[in-house]
Amino acid sequence: MTEHRDRRTGRARNDLVTMGGSGDPMISAWVGWVWFTAILMVIIGVVDVIQGLVALFRQNIYVTGAERVLVFDLTSWGWVHLLVGVVVALAGFALFVGALWARVVAVLLVVLNALAQLTFLPVYPVWSIISITLCVLAIWAIVVHGGEPARV
Repeated sequence: MTEHRDRRTGRARNDLVTMGGSGDPMISAWVGWVWFTAILMVIIGVVDVIQGLVALFRQNIYVTGAERVLVFDLTSWGWVHLLVGVVVALAGFALFVGALWARVVAVLLVVLNALAQLTFLPVYPVWSIISITLCVLAIWAIVVHGGEPARV
């Protein structure tokens, strides 16, 4: 028996669920994970922006040793978080279209955000660990099911 492959996905036709016998592939329930990740990236970005703004304007909120967070002072650290947060939120919005470039950029930005959260670890370890965990979940959903929104 000959195996027919879908041109867009490369999957065998018999592996795809089709709509009404038309032969068009139907999206799986996993597309919800990608949309969840896009929303999660927007939330992560907004939280990072808030963290950056607090570090810039209300430095007494954070308790640090000798006004240093790893290698930055709180003002530099605030700008880093502010900029990373804005870019992560924008990538989250771009991820809704399911484009390959949006997925690559989103994974790179979430990794960058996780690294930025490592600089926050000495200041507030609980939130930093939660944020890094959310970043790992976002990476998993993007890599495994990131192309499905493009088929919606």
